[in-house]
Amino acid sequence: MIPARPPAVTLLVFAPSRSAPSETFIRANLRNLPCRTVAYCGDERPWGGPPLRLAYGVAILLSKVLYRIGWQRLGTWVPSQVAILICRRERPDVVLAEFGFHAVRIMELVPATGLPLVVHFRGADASSRRYLERLRPRYRRLLRLTAALVVKSEPMRETLAALAEGRPEPLPILISPSGADPRWFGHQPATPALAPPRFLAVGRFVAKKGPLITLEAFAQACRSRPNLELVMVGEGPLLTAARQRAAAKDLAGRVQFAGLQTPAQIAAWMGDCRGFLQHSLTGPDGDQEGSPVAVMEAQLQGLPVVATRHAGIPDVVLDGVTGLLVAEGDGASMAAAIGRLADDPALAARLGAAGRQRCAAQYTVPHHIAALTTLLTSLAQQSNSGHNGR
Repeated sequence: MIPARPPAVTLLVFAPSRSAPSETFIRANLRNLPCRTVAYCGDERPWGGPPLRLAYGVAILLSKVLYRIGWQRLGTWVPSQVAILICRRERPDVVLAEFGFHAVRIMELVPATGLPLVVHFRGADASSRRYLERLRPRYRRLLRLTAALVVKSEPMRETLAALAEGRPEPLPILISPSGADPRWFGHQPATPALAPPRFLAVGRFVAKKGPLITLEAFAQACRSRPNLELVMVGEGPLLTAARQRAAAKDLAGRVQFAGLQTPAQIAAWMGDCRGFLQHSLTGPDGDQEGSPVAVMEAQLQGLPVVATRHAGIPDVVLDGVTGLLVAEGDGASMAAAIGRLADDPALAARLGAAGRQRCAAQYTVPHHIAALTTLLTSLAQQSNSGHNGR
């Protein structure tokens, strides 16, 4: 007799958005989790659509206004009441909130419904002063109510564990980088030894991605290497400054600003490059990375990575094994690392191959989904067991 499969977990997801270009991880969770998943997003206000979806979008909009004027408790109470109604309608086994700053808006559903709440922290929500300082009282309550956390790196775990001190029981925290998506990366591995000395950087043009330092390091590496090229993919508030910096450094013709690209286009760029550059660093307001997905995508594609010892990067990039790591803000050392890969194609090939093997074994979307599924299923079973026992 074939044993019956356990019923699928019914998962309710609350997220700020599912459509933002930078939030591929939210779409990956919704697409890949083997759950009966229903999602409500704060930027969706479908006029004429389902009333609760409209109500949630309006409640989140009102909550943002209330938080801005300092009425944080009311800014939590309003969307929490809508979230409670949603829970009673959707009847989930477990609730997942994407981003800590979004979770505080709906956290009061926990005492009202008894449902386990999992909060997925990503980066700025666990590092930037605009969240950690301004929302500290709200975060402390959130971490008392939360059943478990998902974080991207050990430094992030340490930060949130310290905020959770005083809980009656330890807070389960899963460290799980979002991982590279094998649908797009890894099918046709890069051949960095055969590629021209072209380097690729992918990410938003914001302070914590360090695009201006990347440009400075590239300019230094170019001084004795007239054939170097750099492709920078992405958009953001520092893009204009980056274009100006490239012009000031006389890099016209050597630096290409490619704008937003699809995963397939990025994978194609990776197939024609010598290495990948990521100068992550702590932003002016304390904003830090989790574990940059683009770094893992580059490794799965077989590119050596030049990056910084920042946040979760040293966990996924092993210095001298799968890439080359430098200190945050050290443009000179980054220039030297770029030069090493430009001058030594065999080194680029060796690091790229090792990174591909390690990433494929540990840091892909399926690895993340498997770990998250195990956590959600366990909490759902514990919750249902507790309800059945009462």
